[in-house]
Amino acid sequence: MYATSMDEPELTAIEQAMVRIRRGQTRRTLARVTVQEHGAEAVNAALFGVVDAVEEGPDGEVSVGLVAQRLGIDPSRASRLVARAVGAGYVRRAATQHDGRVSPLALTPAGKRYAEAVHRSRREHFDAAMRGWTAAERSEFARLLSRFVAGLPGADPRPIR
Repeated sequence: MYATSMDEPELTAIEQAMVRIRRGQTRRTLARVTVQEHGAEAVNAALFGVVDAVEEGPDGEVSVGLVAQRLGIDPSRASRLVARAVGAGYVRRAATQHDGRVSPLALTPAGKRYAEAVHRSRREHFDAAMRGWTAAERSEFARLLSRFVAGLPGADPRPIR
């Protein structure tokens, strides 16, 4: 057994809440955005993961390896997903003068529109979930959630915007 600064019921409540978020958020958001913004075109969560990873930037420096790292998958799977995102018209491979073997990835205009549509849908979803919260409560929640995420093992060291 290990010592913890939290009572077991608090850890259980946090775990259950995080599982509910993970189960519902991606599928629901992507399904809504796909229908609203892109007609009946089916775009799965893995493909949006590539768009999301490329959008994070930095511009001109996002490689398949970085996509793999951000998605927590092996490079060969990332390569296949990137190829699908390129085929769907959301991502393009950019040319580089420095190393012909490396093709930095960039979003196409369609990829940028798709990413913004997903962001807008997510924010609407979060706004609805926090309806009735004060500005101070939203601010405190953002601060604590950012701190929580930063403390997770393997967390991205960059500050959350």
